[in-house]
Amino acid sequence: MDLDTVRTFVAAADAGQFQEAAAELAVTQQAVSKRIAALERALGVRLFTRTPRGAELTIDGQAFLPHARELLRVAERAVSSVRAGRRPLRVDVIASRTAQSALMRGFHRAHPEIDLDVVMLFDVETAVAAIRSGTIDASFRAVAMPGRPLPEDIESVRVLDEPLQLLTGPAHALAGARSVTVAQLAGHRIWMPGIVPGTEWAAYYDDLVAEFGLTIEATGPNFGSDALLDTIADTPALATFMSEQTRLVWPAGHGLRRIPVTDPTPVYPHSLLWHRDNPHPALATLRAHLATTATGHDAAGTWAPGWVIPR
Repeated sequence: MDLDTVRTFVAAADAGQFQEAAAELAVTQQAVSKRIAALERALGVRLFTRTPRGAELTIDGQAFLPHARELLRVAERAVSSVRAGRRPLRVDVIASRTAQSALMRGFHRAHPEIDLDVVMLFDVETAVAAIRSGTIDASFRAVAMPGRPLPEDIESVRVLDEPLQLLTGPAHALAGARSVTVAQLAGHRIWMPGIVPGTEWAAYYDDLVAEFGLTIEATGPNFGSDALLDTIADTPALATFMSEQTRLVWPAGHGLRRIPVTDPTPVYPHSLLWHRDNPHPALATLRAHLATTATGHDAAGTWAPGWVIPR
């Protein structure tokens, strides 16, 4: 059913005259008459009776009027649910225990009045497609992978360089170190079953291995962080990389160690991605917030892949 004809019907019913309805809708009286006639044909009933004083509702018109008003109210609610500024800001953070999630929690504390929908998408291509379709407003990603530049309509800004740490069990050879250099990691087995070929984090660790001659094993199924921590705690020959701000909880008996990595410190680059034409006002607020809280990138003594966009 054409909502313009329904809106015209309600305006004419309220005004009692087609001429006044035309003035209210900023159309001609002829346009009002045509819309009412089209609605009557669609419904198969007469809605108005012409009188010397204007137009009066028929019995069918009186029966249809409350439903017509409800149709317009439902349509307005539907539009409002997706209208920028009236719907929640939708942001992709990859996972709930990451630095990206912490950035969004900080934003929420600073701006509790802004409604948020936090989602978790898998890879950068999925995230970019969701941004371009309007499914989400922004995404935190490491950009851009070799051979896969961002589309021209996608903007990005680097918001956080997060240091990697070495996570070991209590019996690992490096467990007692206060810090380790990247060179000291050569020859040690670093187990990371969550690396998925084709993702931006796989590209990051491929470059890390190539740059420093490390041994990273991605073998075996990924049963999640709890299973990873259990294995690292019980296997002296294995360690893993963990981002500095990743929130982990493990049993006291595990005796796990988080050890800073230096000379240089590998940092994982987090950037915010959004569509250049996205009008959501909260997106500008998020960008401004991140600009005030973002740490410097490419700092002395750190390493990130050469393909990471610096801006």
